[in-house]
Amino acid sequence: MDIYRVKPGTQVDLSQHNPRDKALFDKKKSQGRKALREMNQRLRALQELLYAEGKRKVLIVLQAIDTGGKDGTIRHVFNGVNPQGVKVTSFKAPTPKELAHDYLWRIHQHTPGSGEIMIFNRSHYEDVLVVRVRNLVQQEVWERRYAHINDFERMLADEGTTILKFFLHISKDEQKARLQSRLDDPHKHWKFDVGDLKDRALWDDYMHAFEVMLSETSTEWAPWYIVPANRKWYRNLVVSDVLLETLEGFDMRYPEPADNLDEVVIV
Repeated sequence: MDIYRVKPGTQVDLSQHNPRDKALFDKKKSQGRKALREMNQRLRALQELLYAEGKRKVLIVLQAIDTGGKDGTIRHVFNGVNPQGVKVTSFKAPTPKELAHDYLWRIHQHTPGSGEIMIFNRSHYEDVLVVRVRNLVQQEVWERRYAHINDFERMLADEGTTILKFFLHISKDEQKARLQSRLDDPHKHWKFDVGDLKDRALWDDYMHAFEVMLSETSTEWAPWYIVPANRKWYRNLVVSDVLLETLEGFDMRYPEPADNLDEVVIV
């Protein structure tokens, strides 16, 4: 999966990343879905082991343009895992209380504890994306946040958190098709927000903001992966594979029981 990992210090040009790519699993969708089910089984076992061992923390960050597939990724990749050890947080527009603090204050409260996997569905990166594109703060404010975020994530990593960040990359045509499907199906109208069309009109501005974000904040301790996301099944495979490789690399062990259980008899 290193072909999708953004090397620190490189300048990202999203036009050079094919959102329809499936180079690492050039098979049929049905075979991809079968592979994902097998990966789900492995993830369930590893997540239970992570929770039982209680030593490591994992933070997963998902960012994408509207309809990029953040919800679908969570639903399919983490299908069947124990919700006791996996949590999801979605960061909406900040509340008045949150605005009264620094922009990372609300983020830090939701970082994972020992044995946990925390998933950010949108994240602190909104503060260098939406605020930049919509001119919600001055340029000098959002420009210095890249360094803030790198330092924040370095602190988390130094304190034992493994950070994996995924940018779900779709094309403009694919976004149009997904928005249209929501409009055409009455059962999906609840997912359609007319405000998304205003952001769609700013597509080029958002792509540039994503490029700078990926270039400035992919680090050795918190790498970004640019995930081809036009094909939903392949998107799920890429995210699953990176996560499984990371968890298996921990070489985890179940903790020893506190008491000698050899002579325990249950009557």
